[in-house]
Amino acid sequence: MVLSARGLTKVFGAFAAVKDVDLDVHHARVHALIGPNGAGKTTVFNLLTKFLQPSAGRITLLGTDITNTAPDKVARMGLVRSFQISAVFPHLTVLDNVRVALQRPNSLATQFWLPMSSLGRLNQRAEELLSAVGLLDARNTMAADLSYGRKRVLEIATTLALDPKVLLLDEPMAGMGQEDIGTVSGIIRNVARERAVLMVEHNLSVVADICHHVTVLQRGEILAEGDYATVSQDPRVRTAYMGTEEA
Repeated sequence: MVLSARGLTKVFGAFAAVKDVDLDVHHARVHALIGPNGAGKTTVFNLLTKFLQPSAGRITLLGTDITNTAPDKVARMGLVRSFQISAVFPHLTVLDNVRVALQRPNSLATQFWLPMSSLGRLNQRAEELLSAVGLLDARNTMAADLSYGRKRVLEIATTLALDPKVLLLDEPMAGMGQEDIGTVSGIIRNVARERAVLMVEHNLSVVADICHHVTVLQRGEILAEGDYATVSQDPRVRTAYMGTEEA
């Protein structure tokens, strides 16, 4: 177990967006967080990555309590996330996007006085990461010229540049065509061989295909959990998604 939450709660005024959530994320596993719109999935993500401070509860990363730790420090400790909206530098090449991400782990992030040639030491690792996600052929392409699906793949490469122990992906398949979904699913499966992956995803076919464990949220609380075959047969889950147990 690399990431754990106990009694995780977030209250906005009189509204409990997340209530008493217990969550365990394990190394070399893909863990899905699913639920209908408004279930609290993104709020849980924001709590785990410390973009929001919990109203109650405790979060541990690799055995260390991070409940009151700042987001940037949590990222440096190995908990890295992506967002629903693609976040790449459109006017940099694919290679330079990854080199930017590699600057901090290589102690270059604040050394602005160094010449551009100093970034050459990052090229080998950047190309390894691009090769791992199938973008090496596009290394000299401007990020703005990539398809939407390949931009999301580039974003995964930049998060991997930080060498995360836990990778949080917020709706990685959103807006993708079927071909891109298959590609990204394969990448996530490969990524999870060396780290934990926690993902929010609405595409249940993807969840069924690549996720080892599923936690279902409804109205901020855990409704069900287990493997996909188990939770998909739970009448409460069917009702939450379809409005009827028979759907």
